[in-house]
Amino acid sequence: MGLFDLTDTVVQRGLQGASLRQQVLANNLANANTAGFKRSDVDFQSALASALDSGDAGQALAQVSFAPQTDNTTAMTADGNNVDTDNEMSNLTQNAIQYETLAAVEQERMGMLKSAMGGS
Repeated sequence: MGLFDLTDTVVQRGLQGASLRQQVLANNLANANTAGFKRSDVDFQSALASALDSGDAGQALAQVSFAPQTDNTTAMTADGNNVDTDNEMSNLTQNAIQYETLAAVEQERMGMLKSAMGGS
């Protein structure tokens, strides 16, 4: 068994997914007034859950990738844009909380490791 376990990998991949999602959601807001722009989102939680449900979660997590998906299902304005700024702000806030929570978990785990190695 290595120094880092499956939980560390999940947290690290979760941080990567949340970071990408934050960028995509910010891009949606930046293009809220761009005619014809279609919003995108990143469903990193489902990708992580699928990897964890696979037979070899460690290998699956190493290979999981996150990619923005264009949303063509939501209502559009007359100019073809489908960005709802209130919804995007809500998604940004939710995602930021998830990121901060994952970062806090990682910080605590590293603190425990440091303590186990005799650090203060």
